[in-house]
Amino acid sequence: MGASPGYRPSAWVHLLHQLPRADFQLRPVPSGFAPREQEYQQALLLVAALAGLGLGLSLIFIAVYLIRFCCCRSPEPPGAKSPPSGGGCATWSCIAALLVGCAGIGIGFYGNSETSDGVSQLSSALLHANHTLSTIDHLVWETVERLGEAVRTEMTTLEEVLAQRMELVAAARGARRQAEAVAQQLQGLAFWHGVPVSPLQVAEDVSFVEEYRWLAYVLLLLLVLLVCLFTLLGLAKQSKWLVVVMTAMSLLVLVLSWGSMGLEAATAVGLSDFCSNPDTYILNVTQEETGLGSDILSYYFLCNQEVSNPFQQRLTLSQRALANIHSQLQGLEREAIPQFPAAQKPLLSLEETLNMTEGNFHQLVALLHCRSLHKDYGTALRGLCEDALEGLLFLMLFSLLAAGALATTLCSLPRAWVLFPPSDDYEDTDDDDPFNPQESKRFVQWQSSI
Repeated sequence: MGASPGYRPSAWVHLLHQLPRADFQLRPVPSGFAPREQEYQQALLLVAALAGLGLGLSLIFIAVYLIRFCCCRSPEPPGAKSPPSGGGCATWSCIAALLVGCAGIGIGFYGNSETSDGVSQLSSALLHANHTLSTIDHLVWETVERLGEAVRTEMTTLEEVLAQRMELVAAARGARRQAEAVAQQLQGLAFWHGVPVSPLQVAEDVSFVEEYRWLAYVLLLLLVLLVCLFTLLGLAKQSKWLVVVMTAMSLLVLVLSWGSMGLEAATAVGLSDFCSNPDTYILNVTQEETGLGSDILSYYFLCNQEVSNPFQQRLTLSQRALANIHSQLQGLEREAIPQFPAAQKPLLSLEETLNMTEGNFHQLVALLHCRSLHKDYGTALRGLCEDALEGLLFLMLFSLLAAGALATTLCSLPRAWVLFPPSDDYEDTDDDDPFNPQESKRFVQWQSSI
């Protein structure tokens, strides 16, 4: 099979495509892209379930660590004011993890942008292909309608004017038959007319899904960023209530990070299977959905220069018929106009129609060549299999960094918590304020001593 212009499966496609796959019974599943087969669907779900396993292990590790910290901590002697050992290290570990999470957010924004760019290339290619197919249909039916109108009016008028010369009438009828033959041949060139699948509809569906996917990831990235920033603020201000709220939010975002990673991993694996050999799947699906012949689809998707245009015979017959009509009309102008001046007007109108038909015919020849549609196909593959797949890999890296950072944060916050003052409700109160509880206690002791 031919290769799409400018597209070759990348190293990431080969690497992901070589990963082993198994269904729910752990039986090996071929890596060929088959989204309609139940075994292949189970294999992708199993890939996504690995993220769920990672989430479960993270939660178990955090729970065990927190239980050990709370239950196995040595009691502090009464009146001890020195901070617990390891508290400062835990605080800095928490800060370092949050900074790593912030770096992962930048990676996530880049990956989200790359994925969006790849899908935009796919949508643009589909829209351009739809424009090409629509232009072919428009040119064909416009030309056929114009020729039919010319046959019904100008040709009929010309035959009536030349009724006294049977040889001229025979020439005019010959031009009529040639025009009808051209119209019949051109109708077969609108190969996409009546096809239930529209590239425009596919592009709109893809853009609709991508818009919400992009927005969902932006919201997730902003949520992770806010959790990291407010957690750092809580540590800096030693605000217990803020740290408690951010601990709950960190747990929520940890679940979302592992969930997004599972979705990204399954999508990346499925996309790598598709991109390793896209031609076969696209040809089969398009033929099934459109009902078009394999020769037509292979010509436009593969654009093999050794394979001739499936419409070449129609184009050749139409070109010969147009040339015959042109020569017959020129002969009629030389023979008929001197004897029948009334024939000049229909002949000039027929010449104008013929010139416009030839112009449309040359445009059809250019549009029916495989270059344009095959270029759109290559652009769509590059956008989907290069930019979009690369963006998914960066999103997976973001999810992994965010999950690791939040898990470390959840383990470090309790140790940092013990470094906080006993209560932060009065941390901004002036020590000389008589309503300060500490100052009131000192005042009572001073009165009793007196």
